[in-house]
Amino acid sequence: MEGTCLLCLLSLTSLLCCTSDSAGLTVSPSSSQLFEGASVSLSCEEDDSSAGWRLRRNTTRETRTQCGAGWGRSAGSSCNISYIVPWDSGVYWCESREGATSNSISITVTGGAVILQSPVLPVMEGHDVTLHCKTKTPPSNLPAAFYKDGSLITETTGHMTIHHVDKSDEGLYSCDIRGHGESPRSWITVTERTPTTAPPPYSTFLQLVFFLIRYLVVFSPYFISTVLMVSLYRQRPTAPSTQAEQRLAEDSDDIVAVSTEHHF
Repeated sequence: MEGTCLLCLLSLTSLLCCTSDSAGLTVSPSSSQLFEGASVSLSCEEDDSSAGWRLRRNTTRETRTQCGAGWGRSAGSSCNISYIVPWDSGVYWCESREGATSNSISITVTGGAVILQSPVLPVMEGHDVTLHCKTKTPPSNLPAAFYKDGSLITETTGHMTIHHVDKSDEGLYSCDIRGHGESPRSWITVTERTPTTAPPPYSTFLQLVFFLIRYLVVFSPYFISTVLMVSLYRQRPTAPSTQAEQRLAEDSDDIVAVSTEHHF
């Protein structure tokens, strides 16, 4: 039993020591397509600020360049681009000093008149997704045609909603506003729901330890008091017969004797 507990504690220590910090990348405004000239803020939502997370990107012109090195203005774990241009289109992610990376996002910047506002992050299976087709100048809520993988989905006013998305909804989406033009294409990713998993072994071990401690705290006083009472009862000397008991025994003998004499 002691060896098993020691093994559990070592496993717990190993898991705690080997857990790595992580960060998630967010962008504001939250859209995978942006008009040229827009301002953009990217931020690493980090678990540990000491990890030194910084923004990096890949574009058609550069690879793994860090914010502040020719593009954007770094502010700790955030990066601000005050005037975004088409060659800022690319893949962005957060990276720590140790080389750990966050999720990545794709941003497309267009000098055209129409964009498709679609989720910049993957969409969970079963959720609803709304796509907006917008022009650079008002009015932006004009009749638009929406396409998936080059095929027409629907024609509606300004936006369309996909209810309860699943993996079949993944693909390249775009929109077109007659008289204004067509938007670039953006890929929408759908992630599957993760099934509920059993708790890790160290969690089960801690729950067992907590249960045993609670059991001992609650039931130990009753157990100890019961043992003491039984012990005291066994050590108590046998009490002699009382006078009433002796007299009752003598009366019983007399009755037996009288009955015997009467019988003969």
